[in-house]
Amino acid sequence: MLSPLTRVLVLSLLGLCLVLGVLFWRGQNVRRARGGRISPPKLAWLLYAVFLWFFLCPLVALDAGMHPGLRTVLGVFAVAMWLRGVAELYMLYVSRNWRPPYGIGHDVLCIGLVVGGLVLTRHHWTGELPARDVWGLALLGLVLVSLVVEVLYAALFFHAVEGRTTGEDGIWFADEAQARFRRINRLTLALNVPLYAGLAGLLAVGLGLGA
Repeated sequence: MLSPLTRVLVLSLLGLCLVLGVLFWRGQNVRRARGGRISPPKLAWLLYAVFLWFFLCPLVALDAGMHPGLRTVLGVFAVAMWLRGVAELYMLYVSRNWRPPYGIGHDVLCIGLVVGGLVLTRHHWTGELPARDVWGLALLGLVLVSLVVEVLYAALFFHAVEGRTTGEDGIWFADEAQARFRRINRLTLALNVPLYAGLAGLLAVGLGLGA
């Protein structure tokens, strides 16, 4: 399904995400870095989102073997996400004025970009589709679902911390030990299961595992 080079890059970046996840967990939960402790479900969600949005989507967008319409939609989404990532890191660690509503607005924008891209390229997705196009549409569907989930998480988190995400003592992550994050962590754990299952299924097909 994916080209040999894309397969190698996907597996390499997947491994990189796992290494970064361990380092990030140590930084937040052992060394007590800025932003607070992060629960295991939330760490799993963060790794999922980073890999899907920042790594897998742009890699597929750059794969010459994929449908041009799919590559365009994923490419626009990937650019929007990387721009958000740079801005968010600056606002978290430099200006320290990041607020979840900014992320929610960007998520809604990205949903509009993906849906709009599908509408503009709808003539490519009619009739009987080859397996590669079906896989691509499934990837876009997973992206849309993940964005909706992120909007929900951000809204619940912003309410739980009562807006205290800015300044030196800003809270950015849900801690498993605090009662105010209990519902968020339970919901995240429950949704991680189908989200990871969907991603694993897509990767298995895209990488040609078991074929």
